[in-house]
Amino acid sequence: MDLSPQVQDKLAQFQTLQQQLQLTSLQKQQLMAHGSDVDNALSELTKLAGGEKVYRSAGALLIESSKAESEKALNEEKELNATRMKVMERQEKKLSERYDELKKELQALIGSQQSGLK
Repeated sequence: MDLSPQVQDKLAQFQTLQQQLQLTSLQKQQLMAHGSDVDNALSELTKLAGGEKVYRSAGALLIESSKAESEKALNEEKELNATRMKVMERQEKKLSERYDELKKELQALIGSQQSGLK
């Protein structure tokens, strides 16, 4: 069965949305893993006495830092990660809604095209 140009266009949009949803899901998983890492680091920091040395990574380097500075940096990172997660969730919701709409449109178009062939 040959598909009309309209159906082909909607199908291409549908496939693009599928890819975007998969990418968004992957990015969300990465953010969740990063958030877990930050939480673990904060948990370990609370176990340290105030005077112990702490090292933070800065690219390929480890830099000596105070416990307070490290906690502050990690809390800022945690907050930024939470904001990114909210953005990802909103984006995922919009993509899912568009995906569902496009799926229904495609089903209707294909259905009408098939009934026109009979």
